Amino acid sequence: MDFGAAIFFTDYSMGPAELGRALEERGFGSLWAPEHSHIPLSRRSPFPQGGDLPKKYYDVMDPFVTLAAAAAATTRLQVGTGVCLVVQRDPIQTAKQVASLDQISGGRFLFGIGAGWNAEEMADHGTEFKSRFKVMRERVEAMKAIWTKSKPEYRGEFVTFPPMMTWPKPVQKPHPPVIVGGAFPYGARRAIAFGDGWMPHARRPEYGDVLGLLPDFRKLLAEAGRDPATLPITIFGVPEDGELIKRYRGAGVARLVFNLSPARADEVLPALDRCAGLMRQARV
Repeated sequence: MDFGAAIFFTDYSMGPAELGRALEERGFGSLWAPEHSHIPLSRRSPFPQGGDLPKKYYDVMDPFVTLAAAAAATTRLQVGTGVCLVVQRDPIQTAKQVASLDQISGGRFLFGIGAGWNAEEMADHGTEFKSRFKVMRERVEAMKAIWTKSKPEYRGEFVTFPPMMTWPKPVQKPHPPVIVGGAFPYGARRAIAFGDGWMPHARRPEYGDVLGLLPDFRKLLAEAGRDPATLPITIFGVPEDGELIKRYRGAGVARLVFNLSPARADEVLPALDRCAGLMRQARV
């Protein structure tokens, strides 16, 4: 089982190169960066976790820039978007960014994606909230065509382009894994339909601990004819709980991701050391 860490990189957090090296030194397998292009001041969309929206959501840096810095400072660490809001991004340009980052990292990129929850944010990018999941699927399909074909084209309801030529292609074949974020059952179904992995949060008010839903997820896999080996589970927001981590491992979870505070090294490194201790215990 792999262990990773996620952080909102900001101008007041530990930097991506320094954090990447610290993670690699401690045996972590992956580093994850989320994104929000901006937060509209109307604030009509409620924060899914309740309460006020944390400051880091307003301040977060672009994930492709920060992950490139982390990749350049490391040799083994995988770098991933957790998550990339593809419904707010041009698919042609995003496909190039993904392929470019996979190239400069030597095939270490993990493409975590989601549709997002902030209706006003995506509206500013021209995406209607009610259409977001259809938009996400079409953009993923279009990017897969770009990554895998020499003269790709795509025609859909929301994404359309004639035959083109665009390089680079990703190092990973056929492309970096598309790991679909989202809750059970709808996010899980989207992952099964067009993903290479499912990435739920460890706990949500609507379903509690995701551990109890994993048997139902595997039933959905079987019904869809998907081999479980082709759709590994990455769980985000894992608590610092050694017994729970062992239960995740026993349930066949492929990767656990700890959330880090967007703080300087004097606060982040002790947290990393605690998580590294739990990681070592789980591997015994």
